[in-house]
Amino acid sequence: MTRYLRVLGLFWGTAIAAELEYRVNFILAALSSLGNLLGSLFTLFLFYRTGYSFHGWKWEEALVVLGVFTLLQGFSSTFLVPNLNRIVRQVQEGTLDFVLLKPISSQFWLSARSVSPWGLPDLIFGLVLVGYAGTRLGIKTSDYAIAAVPIVFGLGILYSLWFMLGATSIWFVKIYNVTEVLRGLLEAGRFPMVAYPTAYRFFFTCIVPVAFLTTVPAEAMLGRVEIGWVIGAGVLALGLFLISIGFWRFALRFYTSASS
Repeated sequence: MTRYLRVLGLFWGTAIAAELEYRVNFILAALSSLGNLLGSLFTLFLFYRTGYSFHGWKWEEALVVLGVFTLLQGFSSTFLVPNLNRIVRQVQEGTLDFVLLKPISSQFWLSARSVSPWGLPDLIFGLVLVGYAGTRLGIKTSDYAIAAVPIVFGLGILYSLWFMLGATSIWFVKIYNVTEVLRGLLEAGRFPMVAYPTAYRFFFTCIVPVAFLTTVPAEAMLGRVEIGWVIGAGVLALGLFLISIGFWRFALRFYTSASS
């Protein structure tokens, strides 16, 4: 574990140093994140401006969901996109050979090799939005701590889904459209699940588990989640993570290296 932490520090140190050569990108990323957030707030405002509200969700409570979604978006931009989207290029160029020869887990290398500071604005905006809504609702510090558990589970679920999609590039080299489809489906997490018809709620809970990414953590923060949902999120996160490990090992059996 110590060796992996030391390697992770080297990975992230060099990645941040390289990214900071283009500091204007941070301003552009911040403006883009702010624009996306304002667009989401405006869409949510269109629902609530006439007094309408999602069943059981006040305006501030819906803001908590949007804040959690923004946090997940920042996590994706910071840790997932810089790494997992490159798996396709690794396979195309044959540089995956060098990864597999390294004396560390190839899944760890592919998942943690780089980090992008351009996702930090989303993380900051998400925290600000959650903090503002929490202040209006009187959310306690203990509630934030409890909500951190399903949020971590949600991060694990998101990572596992993204990694397994990236691993399919061993069979289907051009999968950029597939990852965009996943990102599009995850956009449903901007709003509480009650905002959707029953069939959609089933789909976003049992097929693509968007509900476990945003709605369940938000309800935990509001102190009204059932413990079964949190346990279910934990089981799902652990199960998908183990499946992602097994799926990667299975996929490597079909990998044809650049030198063969």
